[in-house]
Amino acid sequence: MHRRVRAVTLHLSTAVTGLSLIQLTSADVAVYYELVDRNREHLSKHGDYQSECEATPQWVVDHLAALPVTGHCFGMWLDGGLIGRVDLVPVDPPRYGFGYWVDHGHSRRGLMTSAYASALRHARDDLQATDVFAGVTHGNDGSVALLRRLGFERIAQLDDYDRFQLTLAADEPR
Repeated sequence: MHRRVRAVTLHLSTAVTGLSLIQLTSADVAVYYELVDRNREHLSKHGDYQSECEATPQWVVDHLAALPVTGHCFGMWLDGGLIGRVDLVPVDPPRYGFGYWVDHGHSRRGLMTSAYASALRHARDDLQATDVFAGVTHGNDGSVALLRRLGFERIAQLDDYDRFQLTLAADEPR
């Protein structure tokens, strides 16, 4: 597994020792490609992340180079190794979309709950987000359970996915 060796730009701590969210940049090409490559089957399980499923090294170079410099795209790092991704998408600030995925070998261990809670605190406290939305493909029960643990409510049932919303109160701890 590749380890991150570079200056950190935006770093969010979590409640789990050794787990942090660090802004993804073009310096992460090799480690991100390695993560995507070993998770192709996992990422395509529910029909999501098709671009990542078909990723080439050049796609990863282009993809990470095109990330906004605003610091809303994070790698999930556990003890120095990249294990997932969390994105806050500024759809219509102060309303944000939320996307995430975790390495198949690190799912169902509570890591995503801690990482997501940290990202939500960042959204509320640093970005002044008022609402966060997430879409979950039908059949992805783990993601539904995660969102419900964090207080999200289902607000729409669409053909291929359900939409969830969390309203962030300024004085509410996460």
